[in-house]
This record gives sequence, structure tokens and C-alpha cells, in this order.
Amino acid sequence: MPRKKLTKQITLGPVKIGGGAPVIVQSMTKTDTRDISSTVSQIKKLEVAGCEAVRVAVLNSEAAKAIRGIKKKIKIPLIADVHFDHRLALQSMASGADGLRINPGNIGSKLKVQEVVSAAKDKNVPIRIGVNAGSLEKDLLKKYGHPTAKALVESAGKHIRILEDLKFTSIKVSLKASDVIRTVEAYRLFSKKFDYPVHIGVSEAGPAFSGTIKSAVGLGILLSEGIGDTIRVSLTADPVEEVKVAYEILKCLHLRQTGPEIISCPTCGRCQINIRGLVEKVESELSKIKKPLKVAVMGCVVNGPGEAREADVGIAGGKGMGILFKHGKVIKTLKEQELFSTLMSEIKKQVRQKQSK
Repeated sequence: MPRKKLTKQITLGPVKIGGGAPVIVQSMTKTDTRDISSTVSQIKKLEVAGCEAVRVAVLNSEAAKAIRGIKKKIKIPLIADVHFDHRLALQSMASGADGLRINPGNIGSKLKVQEVVSAAKDKNVPIRIGVNAGSLEKDLLKKYGHPTAKALVESAGKHIRILEDLKFTSIKVSLKASDVIRTVEAYRLFSKKFDYPVHIGVSEAGPAFSGTIKSAVGLGILLSEGIGDTIRVSLTADPVEEVKVAYEILKCLHLRQTGPEIISCPTCGRCQINIRGLVEKVESELSKIKKPLKVAVMGCVVNGPGEAREADVGIAGGKGMGILFKHGKVIKTLKEQELFSTLMSEIKKQVRQKQSK
């Protein structure tokens, strides 16, 4: 497991961020925040998927007021995403927002920033400074020519100083770009200079397939270096997919062990059963289980059990038949049509055993 950088700890509602706490999985709703019913429905699906904090866009006063109704019906902390208008930040906190995502330098005069910070202190609301390559300050663009990693870090530093001058340190920071290398470089530079917790992600990563790959590469690099306290995978897809991808990234690095892990072979000419169909069915059933478990679905009895020796349970196919194995040891031989039901029965038995401990 990567050794995580020890950052300052802040609280987002009941959730601890930084300071040795686990990496928190976030997402953002893709509904109109003013539509309370649709927004709540999407958040409830995110909660089931394991999302631990959710962000909503606050474009106007009506959206800020809607937060009150949304908060009554959800269980996870809610972050209000506000740009330019300090009044929306104030209204969001009055409606019960647990956190803010703002840039102090773009919400108006020093007096307006003081108003927001004063309310945040009173309500114990942390502020995320969200630096993005697509909205970098004009003076920094002129200085650096384009949104370089150094420019992103300098922007973050300017916003941090505004809050620190007001004696506010309940801060987390993000430095996002759609370019993976630039994003990684920015977080590395920031991590060397500051001890505030960081929210990591590759912004505008893209549609589900390419966006998942970009996010896995960028976030995987950072997390493997101990950088990252909260994580969001930004996909042009259902936000539930963002949460699922985030957990898979964390599981690969042994940072979070939520839900089962599937080990399956790519198949080859030795395979004589429908492995792809079996894997799809097993994956669908495992999505309902939250306990950590390693499950193997292998194509042949020659190498299957040995290759998946570390799995808690698995199946490997032969010609019209297959075997059930646990930790690489063969338990019984089965007909092909029995493989799926027997495997699922064994998985449920092991989950019950884990729950009773």
C-alpha cells in the first residue's frame, strides 16, 4: 500500500478528510439542482454505489435554496459549487450545505470574501479552492503563456493566502486539467509546498471508456505517490460510473477494499466454455455485495486455479464442465450449467461468514 502523505485534517459534515483518514470518494450530480426530486433520486443512487460526498452546481438563488430540501432526504455530505457570486455561497450555507467549492479571488471584494469566511467559520463549513486550467486568472496566463503546472500552483497559493489572512484554514485544494501529465505535475508541486488536503481528479476526462483510462492513469500515479485525500472521476457518463471507477482505482492500490474484486482470464484457444457470459453474470451479481472478496472466473482447469491462487473462491472451465476452487485448491467438479449457481451460492456463504465475524 502506498504511504499516504499526512496532510492537515478537516471535516466535511461527519466525514474526516486528510490527516490519515481514508481517501474519500466523491461525485457530482448532473441534474438541475432546482429540481429537488431528480437531484435526490440521483444522490440516492450514488449513495448505494458508495459515494461518500456529493457536489451540486449552484447557479442561482433558487438552486441555493433547493439545498435545504435536498439535504433532508440524503445521508452523505453535500458540497455547494459556487462561482463569482458570494451571495450564493451564503445562501447555500444557510440552506445547510456541508462544504463549499469556491475560488475566493473571483467572488468579489475583500468584504464579500470576509462575509463568506465568517459564515463558514460559524457553521464549520470547509472551503475547497478549485483551481482549473480552463479558468485560470488572466495575469497568470500572461505570465506563463498557458496553464502550466506552476501556474496552477501559483493560483492555488494566491487563493490560500486570501483565506489564511482571514484566519481560515479549513481548506482543501484541487488543481485540475484535462491533460494527465500537467495534472500530475501540478499536484506534485503543490504537495511539496503545502500541507492542505487535496481533492484529486482529471477534469473533463471524457466519455466512459477514454475517461476511465485517463483517470486511472493520472489518479493512479498520484495515489501511488501518497497524494490525494478525496477523489472524483469526471466522466461524461452516469455519475454512478464515476464512483465505481474510483473504487476500482483505490482497490488496485489497496487503499480501499470496498466490495468484491473479480479476477478473470482474457480466454484463449484452450477455453471451451462461455467465460465472457459467465463473467458478465458474476459481475452483475457482485455489484450488490459490499464486503471485500476476491472472486476468480477462469477459462481452463490447467492454469486457472494456480493463476488465481489468491482468490477466496473461483471457478475454472473444462470441456462441458468445470471446477470450483478456493485459494487455488480444487473443491468439486461441476457440469458447465452448474458453474454460475454454485459459485454464487459459495460467494453468498462466504459473505455471511464475513458478516458474522
